Amino acid sequence: MSDFDNLMFDWLGDSFAMVLVFNFILVGPASFAAGHGSALTWRPWPQLVGYAALLSAALRFFDYALAGGDLLSVGGFALGWAVQLAIAGFAYRLTRVRQMVRQYPWLYARKGLLGWEERH
Repeated sequence: MSDFDNLMFDWLGDSFAMVLVFNFILVGPASFAAGHGSALTWRPWPQLVGYAALLSAALRFFDYALAGGDLLSVGGFALGWAVQLAIAGFAYRLTRVRQMVRQYPWLYARKGLLGWEERH
């Protein structure tokens, strides 16, 4: 890696490849499951903020324990939190759309992947 890449990703606490692997392969499915489970139990979406923070903390620990990354990297935590929140939010919305369309088919019709509309 060049010096620029080292400076650019130094605030993450690890290399860019490790950030991608840990965010999307290791912790991403857990975040998807958290969003899906929250939607299935009709919990409000702001709960995902806390779940994503917990998953990001676990992500920092995995990065530290398995790849020798920086445990207390604020930038790495913030990036992990944002990515995990996006994954959980996507799963939440996907599940909520499916719930609304299946449970109330006389009221709502699917409109795209992440939306529904009232039937006329």
